[in-house]
Amino acid sequence: MREVFQQELAEVQDRLVEISRLVGISIAKSTRAFNESDVNLAEEAISEDDKIDELTIELDELAITILARQQPVARDLRIVVSALRISSSLERMGDLSTHIAQLARYRFPDKVVPKSLRGTFGEMGALLVTISTMLTELLTTQDVKLAEVIRNEDDKVDALHLSVFDAVLAETWNGAAADTVDSTLASRYHERFADHAVSIAKKIQYLGTGAWQQSTTGVQ
Repeated sequence: MREVFQQELAEVQDRLVEISRLVGISIAKSTRAFNESDVNLAEEAISEDDKIDELTIELDELAITILARQQPVARDLRIVVSALRISSSLERMGDLSTHIAQLARYRFPDKVVPKSLRGTFGEMGALLVTISTMLTELLTTQDVKLAEVIRNEDDKVDALHLSVFDAVLAETWNGAAADTVDSTLASRYHERFADHAVSIAKKIQYLGTGAWQQSTTGVQ
């Protein structure tokens, strides 16, 4: 029974890695679509979110079955419960990626944000792709050192997020109302995507070290 249980835990990890990989593909397409006004990539990212949702539901059902049948305790229980919370964050990351792609589709053939902010969003998009890649590696290897790197990259996203708000609130801002709304929404989507990655990284770090890091992201 113990061998079967370990196989089931390994399957949970494999499924988390697969969902994270798909989220990484999604955010790469969404941010590129956003920055390049590529409606085809936007449509791809939007349509692929159903697969992320489907895999998340299947993983949650597996984790609940394990809880009911195996009744794990101590660290094994924390692993299964953490998997449920991690899958929820990954599903939300997929949704946020879809929101970014939807903005690109809605504004096509125009760019979503004014020219003055395109460099900022280009940087944020590149950071999200990097964070997502590292998150998949973290879930694969359980290398807790990656968790701190992800947190550092999130700090960069936060700084860029604040710079967007500074720009749209400045007296020199001359964007239309739609530009203001789209810019602030898009920035928030980028920032929350990174926050969820940090939340997942913290959970993996806790499982590996037993030390819980306090959150400053508002995402648990």
